[in-house]
Amino acid sequence: MMLSAMIKKEFLLVIRDKHALLALFVMPAIFILIMSVAMRDQFSTNNLEFSIYLQDEDKTQMCENIIINVQNDKRFIILNKKKDAQFIVKIPKEYAKNSSNLIQINVQDSIKSDQIEVFKAIFSEHIIKARLTYISESLGNYLPNASTPLDSLEVSVDKLYKVKYNDSKILPNSTQQSVPAWIVFGMFFIIIPMSTIYVNEKKQNTLTRLTSMNVSIFAMTFSKSVPYFIINQIQVWIMICVGIFLVPYFNTPALEINGSILAIISVSIGLSFTAIGISTLIAVSAKSSEQATTIGGISNILLGAIGGVMVPKFIMPESMQQIAELSPMSWGLDGFLDIFLNGADIGIVIGNTLMLLVFGLITLIISMIILQLKINKGL
Repeated sequence: MMLSAMIKKEFLLVIRDKHALLALFVMPAIFILIMSVAMRDQFSTNNLEFSIYLQDEDKTQMCENIIINVQNDKRFIILNKKKDAQFIVKIPKEYAKNSSNLIQINVQDSIKSDQIEVFKAIFSEHIIKARLTYISESLGNYLPNASTPLDSLEVSVDKLYKVKYNDSKILPNSTQQSVPAWIVFGMFFIIIPMSTIYVNEKKQNTLTRLTSMNVSIFAMTFSKSVPYFIINQIQVWIMICVGIFLVPYFNTPALEINGSILAIISVSIGLSFTAIGISTLIAVSAKSSEQATTIGGISNILLGAIGGVMVPKFIMPESMQQIAELSPMSWGLDGFLDIFLNGADIGIVIGNTLMLLVFGLITLIISMIILQLKINKGL
């Protein structure tokens, strides 16, 4: 009876803190929306556009065919002024006769190296098409039967490769990359409201009065953990719904859940235990609400930065990737990425879940020991 009353009290305290509820539910959803839209073009080739200035010094039919092919490609924007173009492409003299005369490409903008490689690959399609047409026309004058098969050849990256991503026909999109990261980060937002409530109750001697009523440290810790555990689970599904239903309204691919729902529940439970454990540890250790808020906010940002939330781990140097494995946020993020990107089931992510559960339980035990010591000293 006492335990249920304490849990009810914690729920009332959380519900009354409107600013905390906004931080827990609205801010992570906004992060997901912003990052999904911002990263949209990084994970799509459909919206690629390159501004280009073409300079043909060969003036042969084959080079004219190259230019015509490029003009018909919507991915290229042909400009009349060099200074406005991202790429200046110069076809040298006698290029059709001597392929050792290389086409010169000048890059005039701050473009990433991977985008330059994409540009070269797409432009190469049009060069190969033009060369095949040139060869076909040359053979047609002498061997009509030999030129016919060349006319039927079609050069396209899509015709050369059939790409699957971990047995899925759908390649991962920006939403699948950003939703897991901000789910993890959002769940750790409970650090601030949880620690603030703890500190206020210590100041008001609420914890001392509860111990005088023979309420155990475990009961106090458990009652405070239940509301935030439920909040974390609601957060996960709100943010997943944002990715599925809201993000597409901003011309961004919707979230695709390729893995098991049970696996999502498993990882979210583990993450919640860890978030609650860290929050409780900070709360019982802090001497003031300002100190708790500062330590909690900094801890959240540091764990996110190290764990691959702020900067994806795959672009970190190897030494940083090894350090990232020390962050519990990294364990949860890896679990969610396996589910959303790789179609993982609960068997694959159970290791991540167990690490999170153990970490959360250890921090909760340490928190209860610290709280008991402080109560013995009169807080």
